[in-house]
Amino acid sequence: MAKPARIRLAGTIAATALCAAAATEAAAQTPPDDSLVLNQQLQLGDVFSHQTLNVVDAQEQVTVSTSAQGNSASGAVENGSITVQSDQDMRGDAVASTEMTMGGDTWGVVNATTQAQGNYLAVSAYDAELTVDATQSNTGGLVSATSRLGDDDARLLGGAYINASAISNTTALYGEGSFVEGSIDQSSSATVRAYNRIETQYIPAGAVIDAQAVVNAVQSTSGQTSGQNLAMVQTSTGDFVEAESSANSGNAWDLAGRARASANQAVLYNEGGSVVASARQDNTAFVRAAATTTAYDYGRAEAHARGAANELSVGNNDIYVEIDNSQFNSGGVDVTATFSGTNGYDVYVGADAVGNRVTGYSCSDCGGYLEASNSQSNGGDVSATANTAVAGSTRSVITGANAVGNSASFYVSRPSH
Repeated sequence: MAKPARIRLAGTIAATALCAAAATEAAAQTPPDDSLVLNQQLQLGDVFSHQTLNVVDAQEQVTVSTSAQGNSASGAVENGSITVQSDQDMRGDAVASTEMTMGGDTWGVVNATTQAQGNYLAVSAYDAELTVDATQSNTGGLVSATSRLGDDDARLLGGAYINASAISNTTALYGEGSFVEGSIDQSSSATVRAYNRIETQYIPAGAVIDAQAVVNAVQSTSGQTSGQNLAMVQTSTGDFVEAESSANSGNAWDLAGRARASANQAVLYNEGGSVVASARQDNTAFVRAAATTTAYDYGRAEAHARGAANELSVGNNDIYVEIDNSQFNSGGVDVTATFSGTNGYDVYVGADAVGNRVTGYSCSDCGGYLEASNSQSNGGDVSATANTAVAGSTRSVITGANAVGNSASFYVSRPSH
């Protein structure tokens, strides 16, 4: 019997292992029962990425992408099985920044993405079995993504979609007709910050200015008769995690500033099988999210900010869900959303802050069963503030501010039902 292939990775690298018979004499060959990927990555130095644009009267689209990443690995399996053992260690800073000046009339849409990441692991399975044993550690000082678009006479005639995202540790799993199992351990002491700001004269189209900062993130999505059994530990001990967006225009038809900050985040979703999830989330970092939108004249204007210390979501569009959840937060959570304008139509302002949140649901139409054990402890202050100022006239103003220490919601259906 063929021995499992061993693959060692170092630095920033992607590895893909596919279980398949050899091309020569395929009918007579038998693929190995299990493939093994061993990944060890250590990044000691800092990683920087920066772009500067100065564009006047662009006739078509303007697209910008800036990325800084410490360690990255990816793998996949099809019609077989794979075991991924991954150890990623980031000890430097990861900093990405984009500076844009758009003078005059920009006729096409402006798409700008700025991303900074410490450790990243992504594994997919197709009609297969996937086992993951992943450890991600970030002891660097900073993970930062900054995006600025400035020029008081900038006219973005095609609109703008600008994103700044900073994430310390990320594990992303995906399956189709597969079983996904294993353990994930994420820890970070880094400061995580995302900042996004624009200043313009006129935007007669949609514009979204988004900032996202996350310390530890896990996402596992599977469908087409799949199943999951995952154990996750997430620990955030940095000074703070911060996301701030600022969207400003003299006249904007549809302008949105959005900011999201989270210390520990895990989202699991499955279709066609069972989901068993064990999660422990511990945060001591201060969490801050701030969204500001200003426009003298506006059609639709939005400012929305969301902050969470620990959050877990486990959903299954099938029968069985089992959750064992423990969340501990001693860091503060501060969320602010602000709008200021003079004349316009519709204003939406929202601020949502939570210390610990867990959501679990299973399918009600197929006789769903949900079993949950939940322990939550919040020792940090949680604050949500919404500020709205309209100096002239407006058609409608819809605002909300919500602050919750501990939140637990379990459904035998989808939460929207």
